[in-house]
Amino acid sequence: MTTLAGKVAVVTGAGRGIGAAIAKALAAAGATVACASRSVAEVEATAQRVRDAGGRAIARRCDVGDASDVAALYEAVAAQEGGFDLLFANAGVSLDQRPVGASDPAAFEETFRVNLFGVYHCARLAIPHMRARGGGRMVVTGSGMGHSSLHGHAAYSASKAGVWMLVRILADELRADGITVNELVPGPVRTAMTGVPQREGSVVNNPIEWLKQPEDVVPLAMFLATHPGPGPTGQSFSLMRRTF
Repeated sequence: MTTLAGKVAVVTGAGRGIGAAIAKALAAAGATVACASRSVAEVEATAQRVRDAGGRAIARRCDVGDASDVAALYEAVAAQEGGFDLLFANAGVSLDQRPVGASDPAAFEETFRVNLFGVYHCARLAIPHMRARGGGRMVVTGSGMGHSSLHGHAAYSASKAGVWMLVRILADELRADGITVNELVPGPVRTAMTGVPQREGSVVNNPIEWLKQPEDVVPLAMFLATHPGPGPTGQSFSLMRRTF
C-alpha cells in the first residue's frame, strides 16, 4: 500500500499499544510518521521498528498536556518535513478508578490534563499547519465511556465525554478549511493501560464484547486516514458493542 505516499502524520501516544500499531500502519502505507510519547525509550523503539520495516519515522518526546511540548513537536516536524497532513491524537491515561466521593483530586485533574486538554492542545496547534497544507485529517481516540457512564471511572469517562464534544465542535469549525475531525472508539483493547480481563478472547464481565489487540484497531484507523475527500467529519466510529 502506498495510499499515503507523500503524506506526513503525527501520532501521539505512539510508544506502545494502539498508537504504536497505527504509526506502523501509516508508515507501511507510505506516510512519514512523527511518533510522539512521554517515554523517550518507547517512542524511539516504535520509530526504529518503522525504519526497520522500510518506513520513515521521527521520534519526539512530547507531553500532550503541555502546550509548549506540542508546539515544539509540530515545529520540529514542520522544519524537517514542511508540515503534516494527519493527526492521530491518541495519548491518554486512566489514573483514578474510584467513585467521585473517594477520588483523588490530583489524579482527576491529571486525567483531564492529558485526555481532554491534550487533545485540545494537539488540535488547536495543528490547525495552522493543516490550513497551510490545504486541509487535513484529525482522528481522536475516544472511548465508549465518553458516551455512557460507568461506575468507578468518573475521571476517565468525563474527560472522554469532553473529547467527544470537542471533536464535534472542531468538525463544525474546520469544515470550510477541508479539515475533518472524527472520533475513533476502540472498545476494549488489551494494552498496558487498560489491563482488560479476558477469557478466550472476550471480556470477562461481558462475553459478547470483542476484546481486541492493538493491531485490530488499525483497519478503522486507516479507513479514516485514507477515505477520499471530503469524507466524514464530526462522527464517532466505534469498534465497541457494549452500551454502559
